[in-house]
Amino acid sequence: MPKYYEEKEEDGRACGGVREDLRQCLLESPCVLQENKSPKQCLREGHCRSLQNTFFACKRSMVSARVASFSSSQAA
Repeated sequence: MPKYYEEKEEDGRACGGVREDLRQCLLESPCVLQENKSPKQCLREGHCRSLQNTFFACKRSMVSARVASFSSSQAA
């Protein structure tokens, strides 16, 4: 269950809540806890895939907004 809506410290970065949830998901996964693999390795193996996709979509939307903003300012 995503926790980004619960009380947390704000990190001020774009998509910070989803980033934190992805981090927690990886750190609490059996891959890290039982198999002693790194979170990066577990991510590559497909753990926490839905949060990874959500984080990627969030970051992509930030880039899309910047490109659209830049394009409209160039047209003026």
